[in-house]
Amino acid sequence: QVQLVESGGGSVQAGGSLRLSCRTSATRFVTNVAGWYRQAPGKERELVADITDAGNTNYADSVKGRFTISRDNAKNTVTVYLQMNSLKSEDTAVYYCNLKYGRGRRDYWGQGTQVTVSS
Repeated sequence: QVQLVESGGGSVQAGGSLRLSCRTSATRFVTNVAGWYRQAPGKERELVADITDAGNTNYADSVKGRFTISRDNAKNTVTVYLQMNSLKSEDTAVYYCNLKYGRGRRDYWGQGTQVTVSS
């Protein structure tokens, strides 16, 4: 069973920055796509950004130019970061790390970390 642990959430004023981390127990030598999703109160969970094991990235339009997803390939386990700059109040949500692992792209989720942006 793959485990994912997020950290780095918190409260920040609009215009500020936060960096989320996701550490997993999955070896990075198995094909995978890692990503960040978020869910605001009363809304559906949505993709924020993801990154393939080859380093190809994909972003939601609402965060392009402000957020950057990256991997730490110095570690043998999948470790993913989300650098969030120029935060807006509408970025307030619970952020979840996701891992689509192996050829079958089995889904694994972290427990979520709260990000609150005050205007």
